[in-house]
Amino acid sequence: MKRLLIFIVMCFVAVHSFAQQKRLYIADDNHTDYMWTADEAAYDTAFVKMLDYYLAQIDSTRNDPADYQSRFNCDGSLWLKAYQQQRSAAQFNRLIAAIKSGHISSPLNMLVSCFGGQPTEAVLRGMYYAGKLERQYNLRFTMAGSMENNTLPLGLASLWAGSGAKYSWKGIGGYGSQMSYDMRAKRKHPMYHYNGLDNTGVLMKWYPYNEKTTGSFGGYAECRVHMQYKDINKDFAQVVDLLDGFCDTVSNTTAYPYNIAGAFGFGHDDLDTYLAKEYITAAKNGTTPARKIRVSNEEDFFKDFEKTYTGLPSQSVTYGNEWDLLPASMNEPTAKVRRSVEKLRTAEALASIVSLTDKTFGYDLAQARDNAWQSLGMYWEHNWTADGPVSRKARADWQVRQQQLLGTYVDTLFDRSLQTLGSQLCRGTQPSFYVFNALSWMRSDVTDLLYDGPYPIKVMDRATGKEVRSQWVEKSGKKYLRILVENIPSVGYKIFDLKNGLPAIMPAGVKMDGHYISNAFYRLRMNRSGAITEWYDSLGNGRQLVKLTDGKYLNDLGGSDSGNDLVVENAGPVSVTIKAVSTSPILHTVRLTMYAHNNRVEIEDSIQQNFGEVTSWAFSFNVPEPTTHHEELGTVLTSKKQSRGGHYAEENARYDWQTFNHFANVGNNNYGVNLSNLDCSFFKLGNSSPDSLWEGSAQLNALAGGNIDKKVEDGGTLGILKQNGNKDFLYHFALSTQQGKFDPVKSMRFSMEHQNPLVAAMITGNPTATPATTFSLLKINDPNVLLWSIKPAEDGVDKGLITRFWNMATTPAQPMLQNSRPIKSAWKTSHIETDELRMKPIGKTLKLQIKPLQMNTYRLAY
Repeated sequence: MKRLLIFIVMCFVAVHSFAQQKRLYIADDNHTDYMWTADEAAYDTAFVKMLDYYLAQIDSTRNDPADYQSRFNCDGSLWLKAYQQQRSAAQFNRLIAAIKSGHISSPLNMLVSCFGGQPTEAVLRGMYYAGKLERQYNLRFTMAGSMENNTLPLGLASLWAGSGAKYSWKGIGGYGSQMSYDMRAKRKHPMYHYNGLDNTGVLMKWYPYNEKTTGSFGGYAECRVHMQYKDINKDFAQVVDLLDGFCDTVSNTTAYPYNIAGAFGFGHDDLDTYLAKEYITAAKNGTTPARKIRVSNEEDFFKDFEKTYTGLPSQSVTYGNEWDLLPASMNEPTAKVRRSVEKLRTAEALASIVSLTDKTFGYDLAQARDNAWQSLGMYWEHNWTADGPVSRKARADWQVRQQQLLGTYVDTLFDRSLQTLGSQLCRGTQPSFYVFNALSWMRSDVTDLLYDGPYPIKVMDRATGKEVRSQWVEKSGKKYLRILVENIPSVGYKIFDLKNGLPAIMPAGVKMDGHYISNAFYRLRMNRSGAITEWYDSLGNGRQLVKLTDGKYLNDLGGSDSGNDLVVENAGPVSVTIKAVSTSPILHTVRLTMYAHNNRVEIEDSIQQNFGEVTSWAFSFNVPEPTTHHEELGTVLTSKKQSRGGHYAEENARYDWQTFNHFANVGNNNYGVNLSNLDCSFFKLGNSSPDSLWEGSAQLNALAGGNIDKKVEDGGTLGILKQNGNKDFLYHFALSTQQGKFDPVKSMRFSMEHQNPLVAAMITGNPTATPATTFSLLKINDPNVLLWSIKPAEDGVDKGLITRFWNMATTPAQPMLQNSRPIKSAWKTSHIETDELRMKPIGKTLKLQIKPLQMNTYRLAY
């Protein structure tokens, strides 16, 4: 009995001592300032040389105590790709072995990026290389990161978690920020669960940034006490002591009540870092009976922390945008990237149908596809400040190359898929064409067919035998047949025939009267500069939807009512387009289109003049007591601070420019207005400033471009100057109204229909081709669950199709997915296509389970 008591006491003392012992983690990484510190070639060479060095150090310390073995963290998966390209297969396998053993780590993201202005799908595709490695080498990457930039989006947490990430650390930079040092020194939670609105996310380490009290902690080089160092061992000893003091489980005012802490990173803005031995020396010399120091791969810190400390706080807030804004200094290339990402939805949906018939389709595009995903992982690299050793011109040229890699692939895939599907369909006895719908609900809308055949012509619905409305329109010097089509199936097509003869005379659905244009839904007035000065809703008791605010109307660039006389460009029984050209305040053109049987008002804006100053299109709505909602990254936010029922953080946040993505909605409990946006990355609410959110404003200012910020340090301009000389800019918007309170599903559907138009192409297949007049690849029976993307699997269509769905409801969804053919097997995968959970399809159906507000990805094999 006595021996048992002694044993129990000894165990208690050991456990208590372990709990009180401080466990400190110091991690070596070299912060990657790609195309800022050096050019592509120099950085790619540095990646490989550093990995060679650290792999050698890992081998030489492999038999040492675990805490004193060499470890290294790559700053992005581009390190791994560079090594794979420049070293042999055997050498790369050695690197993979080091990743599996925990001696090398890498985040999912390709480079250090700013995420606030990215489309959702761009974030995911930018991590596809990591997913490819996971499947090929049977491993998982558990970290993702966003460094140096002072802000962080909310929805990114869910996208990371859905891609397999569990952990992240945030180290900001004190440079080039509009936020005060006092603000950055106040962090409510240095360790917390960074969650999206679907309650998934990552364990986040984000220490307060206060050089007076915690040195370099909270920065992106936490192990670097001095930028210019003479005695690195002395500096590292100081880091360890600071980290020891940071752990304070005693005082009532402690900012960090934990005995586990980590200091990550040393490289700062250096091209390369070779400090394996110095880290090991610091760990050995700093370890005492009261504290243990470990050379860390960063993941080990998180695993220890989450095992030791439960019940951590959670935060689901956005911190707004800061360096995220800088790509607007080259707004047209950035807009082209956004357009390509959106066009990808239709291109891949077409390719999915084509590939099920021709499994070799697109194989020759594999390298172009991989280059496109890499471009998405690199385009938003964080050094858009463009004020470093690499010239602004070199940086701008590099950005354009990334945009072109993506655009070339998407355009090629789209054109080839459109043509190939036409060749797989039966053309019949008359010239015929098909209309394709990439979205997951049946649509009746307008489509434009590029047509150079005989005239006059009328369009017949093959399924019903009835003539449909059509008219000729001209766009960019080409003639199209514009057709009003009905009931185009979900992710599918419908076939129409062209018949010689005069089309039936149909009443005009849109009328022009001077500066006024009207249909059954609205009556608008556009002035000569293209601003909409009046907008009456026929379905909303004729209410006026425009309210002059700060001298601006709707779609107002800030000019006076001056310009050329309005011109009717296209008019007929389907639609009317009017054009305004003005030099006030700069040369710009506005094309406004209204439809006979659609309540969507489409606006195509363009600027034909170079500019550098901040320029925006104002949309001043007449909505009393409004609340604004908008899409960020895979989530829909309320533009209010958290204490007032919104999603914006109370502190450490920037409030002037919000992420735009597909739409913004300004409304109240009775009424609202949707603004669909394709090209702009950000909008401002009223006169919001970096530290003030005008949440009660009904004016949205869509950022057309410009140099927004100057460095507080020396007044230097951040970003590419004067749009890199560009003189041509394009913007697409659409307006609609809502009756009743805001409905995110309706707003998203409206914007997706605007930005993903029905597409049409001629049918060229022989009589033995597919004879069906309509076809739907898949259907989903829950209207709140939207198909976000469908595509052939990255590993080949033999592996099936990848489908991504977003449950936009605040309740769980169990929708039934109906396919056109039997499903042989199905998996829930990560967003980067790594299998996670095997599912049980029944025939052509698969029951899904999606949490509230969650986005899930599935692989379906046929």
